[in-house]
Amino acid sequence: MSCNSLPQADLILYNGTIYTADSAFSTCNAMAIKDGKIVATGGNDLRNNYNCKNEVDLKGEFVYPGFIDAHCHFYGYSTDLPKCALFGTASFDEVIQKVVEYEKTNRFHWILGRGWDQNDWPVKEFPTKDILDSLYPDKPVFLLRIDGHAALVNQKALDLAGITFRTKIDGGEVVLNNYKPTGLLIDNAVDVVKKIIPEFTSELKKDGLLQGQKNCFAAGLTSVVDAGLKVSEIQFLDSLQKAGQLQMKIYAMAELTPQSMDYWFAKGIYKTDRLHVQCFKLYADGALGSRGACLLQPYSDSPGRYGFLLTPTDEIKSRAKAVYDHGFQLATHCIGDSANRLMLNIYAGLLKAKNDRRWRIEHCQVVNHSDQPLFGQYSIIPSVQPTHATSDMYWAEDRLGSQRIKDAYAYNDLLQSAGLLANGSDFPVEDINPLYGYYAAITRKDQKGFPPQGFEINNAISRKQALLAMTRWAAYSMFEEKEKGSLETGKDADFVILKSDLLTAPDSTLFSIPVEATFINGVKVFGKAQK
Repeated sequence: MSCNSLPQADLILYNGTIYTADSAFSTCNAMAIKDGKIVATGGNDLRNNYNCKNEVDLKGEFVYPGFIDAHCHFYGYSTDLPKCALFGTASFDEVIQKVVEYEKTNRFHWILGRGWDQNDWPVKEFPTKDILDSLYPDKPVFLLRIDGHAALVNQKALDLAGITFRTKIDGGEVVLNNYKPTGLLIDNAVDVVKKIIPEFTSELKKDGLLQGQKNCFAAGLTSVVDAGLKVSEIQFLDSLQKAGQLQMKIYAMAELTPQSMDYWFAKGIYKTDRLHVQCFKLYADGALGSRGACLLQPYSDSPGRYGFLLTPTDEIKSRAKAVYDHGFQLATHCIGDSANRLMLNIYAGLLKAKNDRRWRIEHCQVVNHSDQPLFGQYSIIPSVQPTHATSDMYWAEDRLGSQRIKDAYAYNDLLQSAGLLANGSDFPVEDINPLYGYYAAITRKDQKGFPPQGFEINNAISRKQALLAMTRWAAYSMFEEKEKGSLETGKDADFVILKSDLLTAPDSTLFSIPVEATFINGVKVFGKAQK
């Protein structure tokens, strides 16, 4: 056959190891792409079957399906980029130093920051507003904790929100000391202040989203599940995608509010080539770090305290039924074993038996062993974030005690019940790099190799399982397994190229393997010039 009569391809990669993540978990050496789709995979002789001017010699490098973050906050992360970054601060003094430095160039009329975590400080106590009040008596300050479930605000912000020592908030707490607000707000109390903060301009939001996209591409992410967005936020993402400015593929979970439900129930499931809305996000409880997670028994380090539900049970049930009746997926944030038990039983009552609704529990951080089989019995997907285990392991047993910790971050147990996991990062709560989660899921260690035997190592998962959890299984969790998640003929040419083999590289190197290139629909969105 002459060259002119060969079928055309837009791009051929060859001379590498390509992990297809198909049902056989097969590998190949070459892949041909046309019009953004994979048209063939095979050996290096695949080059002889196509007329293609754009070929890439992989020179022994490794190709994987584009990484999918199955639970993150892409919109929030990106629009937080113009705010004061407090991640990794080693003390409250360092928080204050960063705020003071940030304010010198702050373009906004509030001081906004995110990322502090008192568990990383020498004195692991929640901070108070006193220093903020003295520095900024006339300018509101709002500093969100790393998990988004607590915030420190100054008196000016409290005054603007109308919060006093008398303020009572269902599903939240205004923390007091001697009948005076300390400035610390927990869970739903955070929203009372958050809702009065003026919005950024469209231009500032767009700048943040485009930078956030670049950061994701550099980490090998080609799709994200954005866990809980307002209608206006989803519409803004859609407009940027349709304008050709935002290339990131987004599975957007809509927030489960009456206004959002009315809008999406009327509109129905919405899908473009880069945006998919088929899911609602519900919050059952708060976070373990701020003791807002709802537990069956009291916190081991705070007797008498059980945490709390963020939404009344009757309301949860009625909203879940509405989601079911309208054919949408439901994903519920559940941290504590009480919240997980409640939601698993509510799901079971609606789902009845095995099904293809693909309802999800987000985080599944503490699930009583007697409740774990419900995932498999009712086809419920555990959506987990492996770096939560290695971030929380230093203090989680203090919260839960030596017995209950065995039911926490139990990823292998959940996998055995459900048959799959959807792995994400929850960024910006954790780092955006998906290889951090890959490493944590396999080793159950921090990046210094602690603890030597791994944290609750019986709940580690294999390398193959960890890769599937951020590719094919993650795609399944968002109803997109027919178009992404594996490198097979007819699927989108979303892939990432790494120098090292994730399946054989030493454990200690897994989280630091650099991304050589990232492609979406066969188009390079990150990486060096082609070879």
